[in-house]
Amino acid sequence: MRKTISILLALQLCVACSIDDDSRIAEGVISHQDLFNTAMRPGISCFRIPALVTAPNGDLVAVIDERVASCADLHKNRDINIVARRSSDNGMTWSALETIVDYPFGQSASDASMIVDKHTSEIFLFYNYMDVEKEPGIYYLHAMKSSNDGRTWSKPADITVQIAKPDWRKDFKFITSGRGIRTREGILLHTMVNLDSGLHVFGSRDHGKTWFVLDTPIEPADESKIVELTDGSWMINSRFNKSGMRYVHRSADFGKTWQTVADSTLIDPGCNASLIRYTSVLDGYKQNRLLFSNAKSVTDREKMTVRISYNEGKSWSEGKTIFPGHSAYSSLTILKNGDVGLFFEKDDHAQNAFVRFSLEWLTDGKDKYRQPVID
Repeated sequence: MRKTISILLALQLCVACSIDDDSRIAEGVISHQDLFNTAMRPGISCFRIPALVTAPNGDLVAVIDERVASCADLHKNRDINIVARRSSDNGMTWSALETIVDYPFGQSASDASMIVDKHTSEIFLFYNYMDVEKEPGIYYLHAMKSSNDGRTWSKPADITVQIAKPDWRKDFKFITSGRGIRTREGILLHTMVNLDSGLHVFGSRDHGKTWFVLDTPIEPADESKIVELTDGSWMINSRFNKSGMRYVHRSADFGKTWQTVADSTLIDPGCNASLIRYTSVLDGYKQNRLLFSNAKSVTDREKMTVRISYNEGKSWSEGKTIFPGHSAYSSLTILKNGDVGLFFEKDDHAQNAFVRFSLEWLTDGKDKYRQPVID
């Protein structure tokens, strides 16, 4: 009887959940399924721009653009919403699709990203907003938060004046989709692209009550991800179109100055990627580990691959290709049991897949996740 009830509950949780039986997904992953596709909601042009985090209680929160009128980006689309799904069992089953942001026709929200503040047990969600009817080409930057692990969200707050200079009003600017970070000192950090004046780091020192932007522009850079290294310095990994590779920027003075290098080993076709901290010796783990995912190709958005670094991003493994076909934006997170979750655009955005795998699988048995040793 209990088994029957469990099956029924799983099926209920998996409403509109398409199991991805694509044989091209790498063998050995624990599970994989398509979380968002147009069959779920008739009349939707496409779902794009995935973002994934692990909530303070261990739930997974996956958010994405629901592009209604067309699959075009924000400045050319009069109807984009932000929608989400959640999982409480490490990604095995997912809630039904929920709408987080939905403006009247003519106004759009796009490119969602999140930061988890473990100190306050809150999740901050950011997106870019435009009134395409009344103010075409003018980008606004919004933030909202959840205090219950992504089940409900606050009303959006316009933080544009806090993190964008007045003379940037008509600039092509946007918060990078995916996720930002919380540093050990409790600072929330994220990246904002201004195609006219360079990448900028923005953040909060008071758990999201107010926001700041750092004056120093970072170039070359487009959509970027930031991590804190174990020595307290910051590292940004950046998309740079037509270069065929990623650019890496490091700062040892909290973003006042940056040292930039091109990383020819991280080939890239010009696409958003994901970079996260997996483990740190400062947290009682035996090794420092970073994870990176992107479309591993110089020219084409294909070969979604995950790599690992044991030396704080100075070098990377060759990685494992999760999916060899068309792949674009991706978002990584660490599950509460130590497995890795990857949420990525698949098959020219026809699907948006969640894949779960272990560290042992990623490293062909050379490394295995173990709980940290806390003195």
